[in-house]
Amino acid sequence: MARFSFSERPFEVAALQQGLADATCGGYASFEGWVRNHNEGLPVTRLEYEAFVELAVREGERIIDEARAKFGVEDAACVHRVGDLAIGDLAVWVGVSARHRDEAFRACRYIIDEVKHRVPIWKKEHYVNGDSGWVNCERCATAPSAQAEAAAAEAAAAHDHAHHGHAHHDLHHGHAHAHAPARPPQPDYSRQMALREVGAAGQARLRAATVAVIGAGGLGVPVLQYLAGAGVGRLVIIDGDRLEPSNLHRQTLYALADCGQPKATLAAARVRALNPAVEAIAHAQRLDAGNGRALLEGADLVIDCTDNFSTKFLLNDLAQQLRVPAVLASVYQYEGQLQILRPDRDGACLRCVWPEATRDGLVGNCAEAGVLGPVPGVFGALQALEALKILLDLPGQLGDELLVFDLTTLSTSRVRMRRSAACPPGACTRTARDLEAASAALAAEAALPAAALELEFDDLDQAAALGYVIIDIREPAELRDQPTPARTARHVPLAELLAGHNLPADARYLLVCARGARSLSAARALRERGLGEVYSLRGGLAARK
Repeated sequence: MARFSFSERPFEVAALQQGLADATCGGYASFEGWVRNHNEGLPVTRLEYEAFVELAVREGERIIDEARAKFGVEDAACVHRVGDLAIGDLAVWVGVSARHRDEAFRACRYIIDEVKHRVPIWKKEHYVNGDSGWVNCERCATAPSAQAEAAAAEAAAAHDHAHHGHAHHDLHHGHAHAHAPARPPQPDYSRQMALREVGAAGQARLRAATVAVIGAGGLGVPVLQYLAGAGVGRLVIIDGDRLEPSNLHRQTLYALADCGQPKATLAAARVRALNPAVEAIAHAQRLDAGNGRALLEGADLVIDCTDNFSTKFLLNDLAQQLRVPAVLASVYQYEGQLQILRPDRDGACLRCVWPEATRDGLVGNCAEAGVLGPVPGVFGALQALEALKILLDLPGQLGDELLVFDLTTLSTSRVRMRRSAACPPGACTRTARDLEAASAALAAEAALPAAALELEFDDLDQAAALGYVIIDIREPAELRDQPTPARTARHVPLAELLAGHNLPADARYLLVCARGARSLSAARALRERGLGEVYSLRGGLAARK
């Protein structure tokens, strides 16, 4: 006979006993659970049992295997009823045969206790007064083992489609009645602990982890929500921005009334509300070369949720120096990229492909290029997923490759990222001195006064009359949607301009884009190439409306 099974009909105990008969055994023990006529003082007319059979049989077989190995018994079996049961019906039977009685007794007790905690069986009491309810018996088990907790969570997860909010079943004594006072809600990780790769041990790893999240915007919001929900023990939130109304269509953790407040502080409060067991630490400041190492010290994982290249490259260098994994993502309109840095495993980094940081502003951010709210949401969710895979050491982690995901077509591609040959094992060519120099250069660039590079005109024809060559660096699609309001303007897309488009050095140029960020960065780049009279239109075309 099957060692763990279900029956919709009454079963014959004698036949079950015969199935365990063994002439070498001198000890035999059994447990029988019968339907009684009351529960916590209320008269009961009948019971119903339901089970998630496939999972229940697998878990029941596992319990019996454990009992045989743990107590050295020869054989064991368990049968449980499902469907409608009347008062006095036999609901569950456990039998064990062993060479000695002590092993048989202990194995029988072990099996029935573990079945109570771990097997997905639900009981519904029907009372004389007409009430009924699926019993939640979490109070029945006084101190379940970690393994039992994990298996019980798996059972509850598998049966969630049938009875929301009810955990594993109880057998017949000490039930928590459906109308009993509810306990204060507590964090419940049962749905992820149900995964064999997570379980109680994995949940403990998450609880002990510290993750630093840089940026609490479009990417950071889903990252923080999912990591807090998963029970990551400590979240360090670093963001120097304040919430603006234009953020809310994609940063759905916040409310309109929150506008003007620091995002880091708001995000930490939301995390604590979502899961009070998570320690949320807010740093309402921008990560830079001066504070970066101190802010990230002690983190097991770093997640980049920023929208500027200088911070991404700084994080890359800090992760290499601290030898901690980092999860990076970036979004542009309808597509984005995801990359994992594993300096702890001598993986490739950003500087293996781009030795120098890309200048901020040369690629439009959300304000410049526009974005649909779910796009950063998708990539933030992917970052959270990869972060959990790293913390739990799950299979299928993104390796030395860049994942590109186009959400208009739902197509993906992977670009191989090769570690620089100049980097020996266990080290990176970006030494502490290189990191300081690169960070200082980025900080100096960011500190250059924009006033020296920006000009303001109400009318672009006025600028042309003063001798400026007006160059619109927007993309062709942007130009079609909003033509340049100047009769003599030239159109040179940004990429073409920076690729070496010939601009005579003896002219004065005014670069124009949507909001002024790309044109300012392009003006800086052309100044460094020796063009001394290149300026950016302050505020871009948006300021001319």
